[in-house]
Amino acid sequence: MTDDAPRPPLGLAFVGCFTTARRRARGQGIDIYRVGAGLDDWTHLGRVDGLENPSFLVTDPARAVLYTVRGDGTSATAFAVTPDGTLRSLGSAETGGTNSVHQALDPSGRFLIVANYASGSVALMPLRPDGGLEPAAQVLPMPGEPGPHRTEQAGAHPHHVVLSPDGRHVLVPDKGLDRVFVLRLDGDQLEIVTEAVLRPGAGPRHIAFHPGGALAFLVNELESTVATCRWDAGTGTLTPRHLVPTLPPDFFGASTAAAIVVTLCGRFVYASNRGQDGIARFRVDGARLEPAGWTPSGGRDPRFMTLAPDSGRLLVANEQGDSLTEFAIDPGSGDLTQTGSRQSPSPCTIAFL
Repeated sequence: MTDDAPRPPLGLAFVGCFTTARRRARGQGIDIYRVGAGLDDWTHLGRVDGLENPSFLVTDPARAVLYTVRGDGTSATAFAVTPDGTLRSLGSAETGGTNSVHQALDPSGRFLIVANYASGSVALMPLRPDGGLEPAAQVLPMPGEPGPHRTEQAGAHPHHVVLSPDGRHVLVPDKGLDRVFVLRLDGDQLEIVTEAVLRPGAGPRHIAFHPGGALAFLVNELESTVATCRWDAGTGTLTPRHLVPTLPPDFFGASTAAAIVVTLCGRFVYASNRGQDGIARFRVDGARLEPAGWTPSGGRDPRFMTLAPDSGRLLVANEQGDSLTEFAIDPGSGDLTQTGSRQSPSPCTIAFL
């Protein structure tokens, strides 16, 4: 995009929703909103339908492009965001694997890096100058022995793609192998540098860095825990140091952990529980997390969470509760207070531009 080209308006939100019977879904695609002061003030601008399971969204502000992978599918799609907030398709391309669940832009803006959950690989997809996608140029299998869970760990299941704070490494939690792989992009090829090994059956799902850069917090889906990890940027080494449960001590039902969020001040961490349907709150105490309580998520199966653009609110997508829920974050204690809710069918991801 040239400097004199029209740019989309500030304050857009995109909500991706599951759409298929396999996902027990009621969604219709990607909903587009103009963002207000709170969820109740969001204005629905339109929808892109006809997409099967746009399960994770990321934006490229420099090009004003939105990217989505397709849950249970084999492709990713790019959209140009027009000045009025509508989405114009730039086409789709094959990810080289199945059930692509998460993606990230490399710092140079040359590639989209995609986690192919079902086929156990990470793909490197070249980007055209306009932000459109080319088919995967490299598909890197994740190596290792599967964990002990008979159904959820049948093989490698990379679930997240996160850049290190300096942009030199790519971290990939693998739920099936109980590992976090640390990759490096060397020219136009990804290579594995190191790996961190978690407890058998932990099921690493998502990871988030502390703003200080020396710590990362890893949520383990299957055992419902958060591991505090040391990050060595020089060697690209992630070392688990401390573990806390995401579930209250008096909860005995079935539940799996899903999303993790770190506040920009670095003092508080939140993890969501699907089944218990709550948000676990933690205070950061040095290189440890201290449990600070649990808050109802406002709906069933809180799959995804993110900070609102003002960073003072936490937004939660309750996938089976058909709702987006907003919480104010107390800047002193980190406590959550529900301040809004909006109906949304089968929401599973939120992205802002």
